Amino acid sequence: MLKTIKILFILGLLGALSAVAITYGIYQSVKDKIPTVEELREIELQVPLRIYTSDKQLIGEFGEKRRTPISYDEIPPLLESAILSAEDTNFYHHPGVDIFGLGRAVVQLITTGEKQGGGSTITMQVARNYFLSFEQTFTRKFTEIFISLKMERELSKQEILELYINKIYLGKRAYGFQAAAQVYYGKSLDQLNLAQLAMIAGLPKAPSRYNPIANPSRALIRRNWILQRMLTLGMIDKDSYQEAVEAPITALNYGVSSDVEANYVAEMVRSELYETFGDELYEAGLSVYTTIDSRKQSAANKAIENGLAEYDERHGYRGPVATKTELIDATQEEQINALVSIPSIGQWVPTLVLKVENQTATVRFSSGEKHTLPWEALNWARPYLDHSYRGKKPETAGDILTEGDIVYLKPDQELTWKLSQIPSVQSALISLNSSNGAIQALVGGLNFFQNKFNRVTQSKRQPGSSFKPFIYTSALSRGYSAASIINDAPVVFNDPNLATAWRPTNDGGKFYGPTRLRQALYRSQNIVSVRLLDEMGVRPTLEFLKRFGFDPDELPNNLSLSLGSANVSPMQIAKGYAVLSNGGHQVEPYLIDRVEGREGEELYQATPTTVCTDCTLVEASIDDLLDDSVVYEDNRQMGIFKTPAGLKTLPIAIRVIDPEVNFIIYDMMRDVIKYGTGRRARVLKRDDIAGKTGTTNDGRDAWFSGFNGDIVTTVWSGFDNSSELGRGEWGGSVSLPTWIDYMREALANTKSSYIKKPSSLITVRIDPDTGERALPGQKNAIFEIFRKENIPAIRSAPSSTSNDSNTETPSNKHQDTVLEDLF
Repeated sequence: MLKTIKILFILGLLGALSAVAITYGIYQSVKDKIPTVEELREIELQVPLRIYTSDKQLIGEFGEKRRTPISYDEIPPLLESAILSAEDTNFYHHPGVDIFGLGRAVVQLITTGEKQGGGSTITMQVARNYFLSFEQTFTRKFTEIFISLKMERELSKQEILELYINKIYLGKRAYGFQAAAQVYYGKSLDQLNLAQLAMIAGLPKAPSRYNPIANPSRALIRRNWILQRMLTLGMIDKDSYQEAVEAPITALNYGVSSDVEANYVAEMVRSELYETFGDELYEAGLSVYTTIDSRKQSAANKAIENGLAEYDERHGYRGPVATKTELIDATQEEQINALVSIPSIGQWVPTLVLKVENQTATVRFSSGEKHTLPWEALNWARPYLDHSYRGKKPETAGDILTEGDIVYLKPDQELTWKLSQIPSVQSALISLNSSNGAIQALVGGLNFFQNKFNRVTQSKRQPGSSFKPFIYTSALSRGYSAASIINDAPVVFNDPNLATAWRPTNDGGKFYGPTRLRQALYRSQNIVSVRLLDEMGVRPTLEFLKRFGFDPDELPNNLSLSLGSANVSPMQIAKGYAVLSNGGHQVEPYLIDRVEGREGEELYQATPTTVCTDCTLVEASIDDLLDDSVVYEDNRQMGIFKTPAGLKTLPIAIRVIDPEVNFIIYDMMRDVIKYGTGRRARVLKRDDIAGKTGTTNDGRDAWFSGFNGDIVTTVWSGFDNSSELGRGEWGGSVSLPTWIDYMREALANTKSSYIKKPSSLITVRIDPDTGERALPGQKNAIFEIFRKENIPAIRSAPSSTSNDSNTETPSNKHQDTVLEDLF
């Protein structure tokens, strides 16, 4: 007996020594994989890039892993209870390893060579997720154990649970429970009820198997099991349990929910930052705050959609997306499934035509809802023939629709829903704060996900007559005045830079004879612009245009420059117009205001060149140069500005246009709105706005750019393949309505902002036909603004050059004539 006990003791001792030796051997083999104390305490979560508006509304998110880290204090108590009941009831009492569960797992690994279930505590799951792969091997399991034991020594239970809450994968690219709450419920964790918290608490075990969207029945069983465990463990009372277990599944696929749609903006930011951060950009947890104003961006989106829809419907109905007559007799579920596969785009929603009667049609939405369209919602749909012609007017709904058609509808204030179609034409809008170039709204096209080509920055199109204000500003700087006379008569140019003789014309072939520059601009007379540039010279004018930010080498070196034959982007045009808007200073458009790290630390803050209206100038002294808070860029004068974030030292924008010249061109462009091709904008009832339409000779590009003293906005419209916009379409009919819709909201509740008039300018009465000083008592005299050196001489006798040409001035009988948008 004694001998037997001795043998057993020796065997036990050898077994213990062997276990120690094996454990030590395993430790030696895996010790390099065990993180140091510093690594444990400096764990960084992979957090996606998030982009916000200036007023902190989410625009977009970039990163393979959706994650929104939260602290332990932000974890809802019911969520913690649900997780512990499902994953690790003894979490607060074990040393990081569940001995009994681990024993079962070890036996399974030894006997089968594979992990078959159980054994992992929350601590072990954290160790595996942060430091190890998911391979199911004996070595990895032991490494996991050693890391878990070390974590329990170095971190508190609350810190470990916080890591778990933020790291664990929960399906649909959601990492962490806060991200899962957004993905499945479109809410934050603190907004979820008990049933919803229990639902996402059941996901860690198997995110795909217990996914409430993909496998609702399994997810429901898992949720109710967790609720039962919580009741059994005393974590919830019976009433709460009963209410939660009876709750229906409310999970949906919300994905990333942005607060404002600005996908072209988000991509511009991502692309710019990628050059600096590379692939780290998608997991470094950066928060980027742009200059975008969420209210203005929403207005821009709506304006683009409405403007394109109006143009598109003017040119006829192109037919349904598809016709599936087999769906008429299909089940409602089959009809819905067919509609779900067709995307909604902006305000356009796909529907199935169920029934067509005399002058009505009944449709079904993907929600299952039915709606009857009245004749007023259909009768616009004359057949599309080409961009200039439509077929005959429909008389019945059957002339337009067939049962089984899948068609788009868009909301209508009066009719609720109206038959529509996705426009084939495109448009782009950019709006700047003209005092510093901050981009407040940007839309690069109708729909980013249909076409990611950003027409604001990437498209180079001819601006037509919207380029003329730059030519006229050059003229005013060279000694011309708003009253200078240019003869609007047929002319032929044999320009050596042109292949053949050039005979420019005005739209409609009409010529006005001797014309004042003010008239020529608001009537957009081509001949005057060409003759004016010919008198000034192309090369000196190209040099002058550098003041607006244009590169002379990228502009045509011939007289067609006067008619906007250059290829420029909407961004370039807006930048040029910003000079006119801010009183003559050059600013640079910018989009990123600041970048913050994962802890909110400032990594970058923009210092835009800014127009100094009420800033305090900074004198460049030796002390200033040694002061790190004073920044000098390109030897520019600096100023201290009052900003919403407090006082800032910023570079002062350089003046590139004489203030007298700038005010005169602004005043002339106000007449474009009052009397000329931009008359539609009078609906805004703003006396401070100025602008210019633009349409190319062949009608392929339509523009409108306009501004007041604070904001400048440019709108371009056209086809990506450069097709003609069609008969009767101009900048004033295609792009101006979009500009008006946007500016109505952008200028809402703002005071008039005029360009400041220099006191040195002088107003005198002139003869409207000749531009000369008016005679005493002349009845048709009008007022004009002049620089002192350009004031016409006083006359004492009637002019022999006066003529009776058909003039249109603000004071004559033709001032209310509606002008066509010439260019």
